[in-house]
Amino acid sequence: MYRTILVLFLTTLAAFAATDPWAKVKDLKTGQDLRIYKIGAKQPILAKFDELTDSGLVVIIKNEQVGIDRDDIDRIDARPDKDSRVSKESRTTTELPGPVGPRPAGTADVPGSTTSSTVSVGSKPDFENVYRRTPVAAEPAPKK
Repeated sequence: MYRTILVLFLTTLAAFAATDPWAKVKDLKTGQDLRIYKIGAKQPILAKFDELTDSGLVVIIKNEQVGIDRDDIDRIDARPDKDSRVSKESRTTTELPGPVGPRPAGTADVPGSTTSSTVSVGSKPDFENVYRRTPVAAEPAPKK
């Protein structure tokens, strides 16, 4: 009896977690770039993720901590948290000495080497949708 109830409870909990659009927002990391679309706003808010509460989102906008209520948010896009956009490459080549001409006595043939380094900075990854407000069923208009 208790096992059946427990299995039913866990199944219901798993189904709720799979359908909860706010669950992906919980996986964001502090400092991650966000693009937040508020209901009725023409332009998104560009911010960095700080923390998440049950009622909303706390973000950093221009070094200021701002809270945004969950009911005001229409959509959240996040830039994937990648390791680094900077790639470094170093190359070393060794040149063996060849016969160049007479050498002074006591000198040895010493190989020469050349080292070159390059650093490349790639572009930031695109934003990916993390949260989209689910439409609430509209209540029927009152009859006159």
